[in-house]
Amino acid sequence: MAHSAAATPWTKRPLRDLLEEPRTFVTIAEMATSRGLITDASSSKILGLARDLAEHPRFDALSITDNPGGHAMLSADTMGTDLMCRGQEVIIHLSCKDWNRNALESRCWMLASEGFRNVLALSGDYPAAGYHGQASPVFDIDSVGLLKLLSEMQGGLFFPGAVVSNYKRLEREVMPQYFKLGKKIQNGARFIINQIGYDARKMEELLAYMALRGWNVPVIANVFVLGAMAARYFHAGKIPGVIVTDDLLALVEKQAASADRGRAFFLEFAAKQCAIARGLGYRGIYLGGHLRLEDYEKILALLDAFAPNDWRDFAREIHFSQPGEFCYFEADPQTGLSSPEVNREYLRSKQDPPAAPAAYRANRQIHDLLFEEGCAGFNAGRALYQIVERSPKLARALHGAEHTLKILTHDCRDCGDCSLPEIAYLCPESQCAKNQRNGPCGGTHDGHCEVGDKECIWARAYDRLKAYGEEEQMLDGPVVFQNGALEGTSAWANAFLGRDHRGSKASSL
Repeated sequence: MAHSAAATPWTKRPLRDLLEEPRTFVTIAEMATSRGLITDASSSKILGLARDLAEHPRFDALSITDNPGGHAMLSADTMGTDLMCRGQEVIIHLSCKDWNRNALESRCWMLASEGFRNVLALSGDYPAAGYHGQASPVFDIDSVGLLKLLSEMQGGLFFPGAVVSNYKRLEREVMPQYFKLGKKIQNGARFIINQIGYDARKMEELLAYMALRGWNVPVIANVFVLGAMAARYFHAGKIPGVIVTDDLLALVEKQAASADRGRAFFLEFAAKQCAIARGLGYRGIYLGGHLRLEDYEKILALLDAFAPNDWRDFAREIHFSQPGEFCYFEADPQTGLSSPEVNREYLRSKQDPPAAPAAYRANRQIHDLLFEEGCAGFNAGRALYQIVERSPKLARALHGAEHTLKILTHDCRDCGDCSLPEIAYLCPESQCAKNQRNGPCGGTHDGHCEVGDKECIWARAYDRLKAYGEEEQMLDGPVVFQNGALEGTSAWANAFLGRDHRGSKASSL
């Protein structure tokens, strides 16, 4: 596979063009901005490194984060504008945690007007401590909704990308991540970057699963260069979705005790990950970590020096899986990677899944009788609420009764635009910290939310739907955009009268 040839400091080719060439292997570096002005010492140091990378012919794009970890940081486009003026391709991260849909749309127009084209769409990390306390999250839409927004802006302004968290331990986490990946691709993702991880088998599984589904979208491998501090941080679960196992941490600690604090080992370890990615068929590498220019150059020099098939040995070496980790495919004992055969135990579990909770079974029956559009109950409900609409007093009484019942059964927050039927009768308003209505975010660990000690509603929904053999269709519907204008109104009236997101003509596949 060729590198992106003919690049010079002032003629970096568009990322879109490079990824349309199947044999081109791209190199991207992630730049995390800092707090404060671009002229401050910390920001100036990062900008200096970014400028050096912009003048380096091997770096095809620089990817700039958006308030990583939920902290307030310098806006990505401040550095991005400087780099674009130097002929560098830039990927701007755009997350939904701090902006509502109007602000996101406005920001997209601004980015396009300033010449940015590559955007990485993210739901975003939950906000952390900020000015005079913790900031309130927004999450008005999510990464899927943002991708749809980007893809529908006039003239194909953007080349949008997305992220997938494929290093999950449990089936109820892994499979919804894959389903959401499909939804992201369906709604405009043109390239994919996976989450940080250190398991070659899971690296291969992602590509194999995508090939099985016919998702022909370039994937770029996330390679974060470890050090002792970063490994401890990841091992402690400080970054949702990033896993450093006990065995990997022990290896890191051993190497960190050497004279160079493990620097040579960690750079070689990263180069080996890059080689695995190239050998497996990833379309490029996405390098992150606290690195100097010479560190980047060392990784690339090592990568260039490896023999074509060395990556197979590295794949057996970099295999830090979690205890009891679910894999979609059976293992290939010869390679340490995946075989073409789907996990036999997984297939058996689909034939005889555990029964769904009684409350869920009851909700399904009620929905089929009353809320399934076209059924007799739905037609009766529509007729009833057409009459109720003429009497504000009666409407308020019925709305009060509805809300009271749904508080008791679903901890309802009276959003007026209900997604209970789409999430196996689990409320995203009250039970999901990020109000995710188009699939799970990447911030779970062992099926639990990154915010508070509670189970992810999408993992629970997967279990409930699997009992009916419907889990693979859990994200098949149109993109859900919650209508804020309906807050505090009757969700039943809105459903029967076609005012909620299911009745809106704005949502489409």
